[in-house]
Amino acid sequence: QLEESGGGLVESGGSLRLSCKISGFSLDYHTIAWFRQAPGKEREGVSCIVGNDGQTEYAESVEGRFTISRDNRANTVYLQMNNLKSDDTATYYCAALLGVITTLEADEYNDWGQGTQVTVSS
Repeated sequence: QLEESGGGLVESGGSLRLSCKISGFSLDYHTIAWFRQAPGKEREGVSCIVGNDGQTEYAESVEGRFTISRDNRANTVYLQMNNLKSDDTATYYCAALLGVITTLEADEYNDWGQGTQVTVSS
């Protein structure tokens, strides 16, 4: 099970940190990703992190502004989002796949959270 938290309303240029708390399985053997979907738009892979060695991947749209990290003892993955823009407004989901690959292909992920809303006002 994955549970997201940390979403909210923030002004353009502001920051938020999302959390993805994992239960029922160990982060050590999984890759965790953040996806987002805005109304009327396709789901977009934002970033992912390999649980055992910390390899990461980012979408070009967030490179340099977002940072993904993990705390294996807490079985939690974070997404630090800085310099937020109105285009970042979306529902953010975390997802898990069993394995140690970096990919932002949604079809590779088996387990999904319910999502947390991020709204950036301009």
